[in-house]
Amino acid sequence: MNNDMLKNMLIWAVAAMVLMSVFNHFSGQGSAASSRIDYSDFIDQIHQGQVSQVSIEGPTIRGVYTDGKAFTTYNPGDPGLMGDLLDNRVKVSAKPPEKQSILMQIFISWFPMLLLIGVWIFFMKSMGGGMGGKGGPMSFGKSKAKMLSDEQIKVTLDDVAGADEAKQEVGEIVDFLKDPGKYQNLGGNIPRGVLMVGPPGTGKTLLAKAIAGEAKVPFFTISGSDFVEMFVGVGASRVRDMFEQAKAHAPCIIFIDEIDAVGRSRGSGMGGGNDEREQTLNQLLVEMDGFEGNEGVIVIAATNRADVLDTALLRPGRFDRQVSVGLPDIKGREQILKVHMRKVPLSDDVKPAYIARGTPGFSGADLANLVNEAALFAARNNDKLVTQKHFEQAKDKILMGVERKSMIMNDKERRMTAYHEAGHAIVGYLVPEHDPVYKVSIMPRGRALGVTMYLPEEDSYSYSKQKLESQLSSLYGGRVAEELIYGSDLVTTGASNDIERATHIARNMVTKWGLSDNLGPLLYEEEDNGFMGSSRNANVSEEISKSIDVEIRNLIDRNYKRAQDILKEHADKLEVMTDTLMEFETIDAAQIKNIMEGLPPGRPKDWEDSDDEDSDLSLGGATEKTAGDKKADDSVSDDLSGDGGSEQGEPKLH
Repeated sequence: MNNDMLKNMLIWAVAAMVLMSVFNHFSGQGSAASSRIDYSDFIDQIHQGQVSQVSIEGPTIRGVYTDGKAFTTYNPGDPGLMGDLLDNRVKVSAKPPEKQSILMQIFISWFPMLLLIGVWIFFMKSMGGGMGGKGGPMSFGKSKAKMLSDEQIKVTLDDVAGADEAKQEVGEIVDFLKDPGKYQNLGGNIPRGVLMVGPPGTGKTLLAKAIAGEAKVPFFTISGSDFVEMFVGVGASRVRDMFEQAKAHAPCIIFIDEIDAVGRSRGSGMGGGNDEREQTLNQLLVEMDGFEGNEGVIVIAATNRADVLDTALLRPGRFDRQVSVGLPDIKGREQILKVHMRKVPLSDDVKPAYIARGTPGFSGADLANLVNEAALFAARNNDKLVTQKHFEQAKDKILMGVERKSMIMNDKERRMTAYHEAGHAIVGYLVPEHDPVYKVSIMPRGRALGVTMYLPEEDSYSYSKQKLESQLSSLYGGRVAEELIYGSDLVTTGASNDIERATHIARNMVTKWGLSDNLGPLLYEEEDNGFMGSSRNANVSEEISKSIDVEIRNLIDRNYKRAQDILKEHADKLEVMTDTLMEFETIDAAQIKNIMEGLPPGRPKDWEDSDDEDSDLSLGGATEKTAGDKKADDSVSDDLSGDGGSEQGEPKLH
């Protein structure tokens, strides 16, 4: 039991004891066995000889019956009471009423109100600190920043991997906080603000915390959305309060996560902007570089939308240093995996370098999730060590989704899905500059009925026109395969996601990336950051708009035709791959290579160590289940029933 819980229990126990004593004091001030009776009944009982003795204290009469029971009543001022008591031989004792001071009388009359006020203050403090404290009813203008002391921060730069350039950039800040005189003696000033820019999950927050942990200074952390309230002026007040707290603990670090929530360009958007957000931004600008300096206070902010920030926020003197924290390369991924594998018992066959090669485009958060999922797979199997097989299972789950083993498709639907995925794989295998096919599966995963996944051989940072057109061809390979086998009238909705992504790539090639021969390298469409991040035409004429549509259609038609030609030429391989998928449900790169070279496909790698008898039994069971009349869930909508294949191959160009 921790100290806070013990303290709360003691407070509640004391409060309960006080309330019980007050209740007992005001609820009769007598024995729990005494009963209150009416005065008329009291007189009758005296005449009947049922009362043995009484004690008179002012108007209060306490007595005892002849059978030993106690009672209490009130004397309304009856002058004949004493005569009745003496005539019936009742033993009488009397004492003067207790006199209370005026202060005591006032206290007793006001005690219930004082008690209510005390209980209210107690609950206010329990919910977040008093009237003006954090969380209290009058704390609107108080900063919500949480301060972590240098003892609480255990993260150092050694715990940050895969961002060597970013670590080098922030290393100067650590040196300055440790030894500011080294820079000040030479007239140098450390940047007041450092803006960390990068995709989600790349370690921006971890890097900021590592700076504070390395320099052993207090660390204030807050989100950009915590400044903004519905009341105008509250955010500015919170900014002032935060910097006042920071100056009191200088040297220190203020970390503002998702600063784009408060730092967007002023005057943009519909209605001329937001008054509360703009006032908050103005106050932040003043605090960072105004008449009043904030020596020893370094502001670190993180965002993945640096393009929407106000220019005044990025000028020298405020956030005058930008640190790019991008997705790690293969070496960085290996380093990150080693960091996260420290606490995991690993088998000797686990090779971080091999895993890093098979996870292009993974962020630090994705790799941490990969290690965690592998550990969970090992725990489910009651294994003592995490093996390479567990990492492969975890990678398949993250890239392709969770297997929906409870979703049963009949043989007709499974075969159509197999043709669809085989079409993707064959076209992707044969077109130039396409990423290699990693795995093909007709096992329902996530929202997809089948998956064709590609993995690049190395990290790519740009895409050629030939590579993009190859992706267009492979995206239409599934629909083309269905059309060739079943005819155009029986083509399903399975290609809805493929069509959406192919159209998106083709439009970007024409309007943004300058890859159209007829329209040339001009920008015809740009991101509209002022309203929901949507795209808008860059002031093009109606004639140009028609030309854009024609160019997009030509791109699609040309690559659709190429997919048709490839699958017609390799119709035999389409049948072999489909049969192999029907048998094993999932095939790997080695089997795909054998099929394309005209060799027997063989068995998947993960079947190599399985017992033949067990494998045959499990396969027979699956075939038997799918041969029944139960069909897949018909409630799946069109855009969800398509395959999730080749999603990893889509270029992420912004």
